[in-house]
Amino acid sequence: MKQYIVVRMKHKSFSYLLHKKTAAVCLVLLLACAAVAIISTGLGEMYISPLDVVRSALGIGSEDHAMVIQKLRLPRIVLALLVGASLAASGAILQGMIRNPMASPDIVGVTGGASVAAVAFLTYMAGTVSIRLLPIAAMIGAAVVSITLYLLAWKKGVTPIRLILVGIGMSSLMSAATTMMIVFSPKNDANQAYLWLTGSVYAANWENVMTVLPWTVVLLPIAFLMSRHVNIGQLGDDVAASSGSRVELNRLLLLLLSVALAGAAVSVAGGIGFVGLIAPHMARKLVGSSFDSVLPVSAILGGLIVMLADLVGRTFFLPLDVPVGVFTAGVGAPFFIYLLYTRRNAR
Repeated sequence: MKQYIVVRMKHKSFSYLLHKKTAAVCLVLLLACAAVAIISTGLGEMYISPLDVVRSALGIGSEDHAMVIQKLRLPRIVLALLVGASLAASGAILQGMIRNPMASPDIVGVTGGASVAAVAFLTYMAGTVSIRLLPIAAMIGAAVVSITLYLLAWKKGVTPIRLILVGIGMSSLMSAATTMMIVFSPKNDANQAYLWLTGSVYAANWENVMTVLPWTVVLLPIAFLMSRHVNIGQLGDDVAASSGSRVELNRLLLLLLSVALAGAAVSVAGGIGFVGLIAPHMARKLVGSSFDSVLPVSAILGGLIVMLADLVGRTFFLPLDVPVGVFTAGVGAPFFIYLLYTRRNAR
């Protein structure tokens, strides 16, 4: 009995192997995401039953329910799903490329670059330039830091250990720069910047969704198609090069994919931390270490994690709306310490 589902594009220029176990896990997780989305859509100051949520989604519900669901709650839930999927996929790509399970966009400085650019925008340009340009500023910040990271890590090529060490240094530098800007900024701007840095999908709208959606829809399939290069790269640079893989080019392309996914997510939801760290580890526990299985499962798990965190923050502390990043950090920080402890003797 065949264990893999073969996805082959026309003329056989690209192909993709999906393990049947992975397909089953993805299906179960997608159903869980749908269930969480329906429950989350109905919960709030106005309770809407799951049946009424489904009826409204099909266009046969009441007008009051339709307004609350389509204008207020559904954009927020969809954005949480897309942001979580993008951050988790970005983390999975980094961990596979660097061959280090502690790598994630926030740890190596990608998120920090986006945060510096966003805080600078909110502090110095928010009153003179349209706030709609904030996502572009965050993406530029992430890209600049990532290019700098790659150049600083280059020494006759880029090794995974050098990349992550320079990344940790860049992350610390970006954090210091962000803190300094907040300290010297006006009080109102500082409060807005703090909320953004914490990470939140509060007041999300369909425009925010459309900012992230194209990046996620386009870049995730490209990452899937490059999964074979990640699997080969995990055997070591020498083995990968001897098999015909262009190690440095593939590493650069994967870094750009990771940056674009993280930058798009951070640009609309702020610094939601540790999703890119946790989701790939959970995925490996479910489907093993093969990257072509880890990536899709990580993406779905990331979306599920952010949706659940937003549901808790939005409903458990009414009338307060606690940012998503508070809960992801509350789980992710102890998990990171656990990883450091379990790998303390690793070389």
